[in-house]
Amino acid sequence: MATTATRRSEVELRAFRDRCRAAGLALTHQREVIYRAVCAMRNHPTPEAIYERVKAEIPSISLGTVYKNVKTFLDTGLLREVSPMHGSLRVDANTMEHHHLICTGCRSVSDLGADDLEPARLRRPLPEGFVLRRCAVELYGLCASCAAQSDQS
Repeated sequence: MATTATRRSEVELRAFRDRCRAAGLALTHQREVIYRAVCAMRNHPTPEAIYERVKAEIPSISLGTVYKNVKTFLDTGLLREVSPMHGSLRVDANTMEHHHLICTGCRSVSDLGADDLEPARLRRPLPEGFVLRRCAVELYGLCASCAAQSDQS
């Protein structure tokens, strides 16, 4: 009997394959392994963290190959960029509208559903010619682990 996580992974992989076809991307073993790693990590990983996970399955893969495929996934909308506090690149396999909780201690990033916040409203018109593509809110604070450490200090 398949577990919920296994079924979710199979659904994500089918959706990935469909989206690759729609974007005109070749379906390669490396791309599938990289995408599966991002989905499995669920912590908005860096390309370096993805590389560490993927090289266990594909020892000959290079960090450059991971970066190149992550960029391709970002360019085609298969992944979304999350770069908290203008640090290193972080990616998100969740391309549905949502927001982020960012820990200022350990820089962990957690999803917050779009329905969990009131919609953002602009008080003034955007600058002329600016085309809004997406609105996302980032909430900064301390995760439970960092808050507990802070209380012990």
